Amino acid sequence: MTTIPAAPVLSIVIPAYNEERRLPRTLESILAYLAEQHDPAEVIVADDGSSDTTAALVTALMARHANLFLLQLDHRGKGYAVRAGALASRGEYLLLCDADLAVPLEEWPRLRQFLEEGYDIAIGSREGLGARRIGEPWHRHVMGRIFNLIVRMVAVGHFQDTQCGFKALRRSTARDLFHRVRIYGDEAPIVEGAAVTAYDVELLYLAVRCGYRVAEVPVQWSYGEETKVSALRDSWRNLRDVLTVRWYALRGEYRSTLPTTEERDRPSA
Repeated sequence: MTTIPAAPVLSIVIPAYNEERRLPRTLESILAYLAEQHDPAEVIVADDGSSDTTAALVTALMARHANLFLLQLDHRGKGYAVRAGALASRGEYLLLCDADLAVPLEEWPRLRQFLEEGYDIAIGSREGLGARRIGEPWHRHVMGRIFNLIVRMVAVGHFQDTQCGFKALRRSTARDLFHRVRIYGDEAPIVEGAAVTAYDVELLYLAVRCGYRVAEVPVQWSYGEETKVSALRDSWRNLRDVLTVRWYALRGEYRSTLPTTEERDRPSA
């Protein structure tokens, strides 16, 4: 008799672009952590059109880990890769994390607790009581706080940190929101070079507008020396994303994607 694998409780999605140096260590750490847990889980690497050996390295690991999957995509940026991975996931819960695992997986139970208590989304935050930033240069911290101020003034004013890459969603919530996003949806253009984006801002804007409950959870975060964030290039791209969210909102372009009052009042699955 053929045994049907249990549906995963947790899906971990990792967007990756040219991560041959950092990703193997991250995957080994994640897979070792999951091996000690009771709930079935899957790990999806959403390869954002890497030109190095990222895909080959993941493929080699897949031979030893049946719960590891590779999603190969055109190079359209981090937001597009996250969305593709989220929509391909099968778990009851979806956890988004970065290829450098800047927030250790040991922080996942803290986010899961909020989902189990009825929240639809739990976002890791590098701000607030209990949060720890390790090794971050002072100028990067200042840049982050200025960006957050812009986000709160222009797009969504509810959160102290929208850009931490450690976020968890219920599966139904993730599928709903990632089908609603506009900036990095199906028509996202091909890009050149590393493309860190502010897809998080649009996602959280839509979450608030749709009436989803969002918890902001302070976490431990370590700055990576090999970060792909470019102070000039990505600051401009992220600012453009935030302004695009506001522009779409002012023009009413989200109106057709937002739920009716009846849908908004419906209990979460």
